[in-house]
Amino acid sequence: MGRYTILSVALAVVLGIGFWWTGPTDDDVATTTDDASRANGPMVDVALPEALSANAEVGKLAYDAKCAACHGANAAGQDGVAPPLVHKIYEPSHHGDAAFLLAAKNGVRAHHWRFGNMPPVEGVTDGDVKMIVAYVRELQRANGIN
Repeated sequence: MGRYTILSVALAVVLGIGFWWTGPTDDDVATTTDDASRANGPMVDVALPEALSANAEVGKLAYDAKCAACHGANAAGQDGVAPPLVHKIYEPSHHGDAAFLLAAKNGVRAHHWRFGNMPPVEGVTDGDVKMIVAYVRELQRANGIN
């Protein structure tokens, strides 16, 4: 393993243990909307960018194939299923691009949302995740999340 990979994994483990040790606060745990019209539907309204970069176009295809079943169309989440990725919790300063790669490879213990743990995503490559992240980041920017 490369030195940066080991450092990234070690950092993720330390941060995860620190979070687990202290547990989420009410400010850390996002809740779904009370709007009954969203039951099993999108959790947030997502404004689409006028155009996507070439990488984001590829990422959208991969996202639609591997992520949309849970995280919803255009990363808007699905109430009762999985959170929106177009949300301030996933801004780059809080969940960097490597967090998406680790989540896809290893799954994630529930910590920001009350949907349960996310399992690893079968059949996605590091390159797929890189393109998916490009798509999600462009959606986020179009919605004021930088």
